[in-house]
Amino acid sequence: MNATQPTSRTGGVVATLALAGITAAIMQTLVTPLIAELPQILDTSSSNASWVITATLVVGAVCVPVFGRLGDLVGKRRMLLFCAVPLVIGSVVCALASSVVPMIVGRCLQGMGMGMVPLGIALLRDVVPQEKLSSSIALVSASMGIGGGLGLPIAAAIAQYADWRVLFWGSAALAVAIGVMIWAFIPDVPPAAKGQRFDLPGALGLGAGLVCLLLAVSKGGDWGWTSGTTLGLFGAAVVLLLAWGFWEIRTTDPLIDLRTTARPRVLLTNVASVFVGFGMYAGMLITPQLLQFPEETGYGLGQSMLAAGLWMAPGGIMMMIVSPLGGMLTNARGPKFTLVCGALVIAAGYGLSMGLMGTAWGLMLVTIVINSGVGLAYGAMPALIMGSVPVAETAAANGFNTLMRSLGTSVGAAVIGVILSQMTVTMGGHELASEDGFRTGLLVGCGLAVIAAAIAAVIPAARRAAGAGAATGTAPAPKEPALEG
Repeated sequence: MNATQPTSRTGGVVATLALAGITAAIMQTLVTPLIAELPQILDTSSSNASWVITATLVVGAVCVPVFGRLGDLVGKRRMLLFCAVPLVIGSVVCALASSVVPMIVGRCLQGMGMGMVPLGIALLRDVVPQEKLSSSIALVSASMGIGGGLGLPIAAAIAQYADWRVLFWGSAALAVAIGVMIWAFIPDVPPAAKGQRFDLPGALGLGAGLVCLLLAVSKGGDWGWTSGTTLGLFGAAVVLLLAWGFWEIRTTDPLIDLRTTARPRVLLTNVASVFVGFGMYAGMLITPQLLQFPEETGYGLGQSMLAAGLWMAPGGIMMMIVSPLGGMLTNARGPKFTLVCGALVIAAGYGLSMGLMGTAWGLMLVTIVINSGVGLAYGAMPALIMGSVPVAETAAANGFNTLMRSLGTSVGAAVIGVILSQMTVTMGGHELASEDGFRTGLLVGCGLAVIAAAIAAVIPAARRAAGAGAATGTAPAPKEPALEG
């Protein structure tokens, strides 16, 4: 980092990047309160309306690693500004939409904004003082969870008391504000990989493979897990991703340096990220359903969408509180220790749910504990990654790590969906997920969080020259103390 960087300017950078991440995450939860009404709003079938959610997920997953690499090549500030543009345009398109096709187009554009998160995390390495780096990384990294936790009750309130289009006009205004803040507060740091070429074949290959994989995972429940379409997409994903990997290890200036990602420290962090993403999302799917299921079931709590969002909001607030504390823990014990602690706290939250899922207060406490663990884990993962990759690959490596989290949430959504659809009860002529189904889903989340902790526990310690960061004019990522071995 430039030693003359003013402290006030640093604060503006961190606040801007955290708000950018929160905004990008809000775009994902924006339509959640409208799910049941989308077929009527857009005059289409439920199956077609589900693409309004799937499109954002798929486009976001494809764009995150690509935009991360472009940030290394052309500059992170430039790419952050670029990401703000489709957020604004997509929000306006959705606000004006009266049918499903323009709504899906708008949601695809909003999905491109997810690239802000890894770009912002990587930029911190360039501009934030070493003593503030861990807490800043933790806050910006956790912004995805914070945005999801706070976005749901806000969106539910708007959807309940105002026209649904206000959701998208509001998101457009928010995206404009973020773009202005990026322009005003984010410094233009020279790109670390300037002069290298962009790997277009690699970007297209990874994009095609991810589209096939995520469509199969996201829509397999609707199409049938053994249908020709689902199996064909899984098969195509395997072929495309293997071909992509073959290309990446043989080309100069790859999109993702697979040799770097194969290092045990990076590889195990990314694998743990998949399990943490799954563990986080299991609760996000199950808790609102338990809150909103009819009381007549004997286990539902009969809350409205707005009330359910408000019961879950303290979890998002707690993540915001815990993130800087996680940065302090990382400074004291290293990011590996913080990641293990975060995964264990997530597991503890799911364990508590076995005795507390019968009341709204109990579920609120469970959400607070789980999100506290997510805040710790999400802040530690990019610190581990940035301490293990060359400066010229920082944004690309963070983009790949963010992709691993997204894959975890996508697979988690599919697995929990299968569990709840298979373990059902019939009431009043309707088939509903059973209490045993919800308990099983929560126990699965607990088990996977424990697995994440076990994987994190065997991540090897960093081996890095003390002057590595100074040699490049950037701040090194947080280093782990010798006690981690």
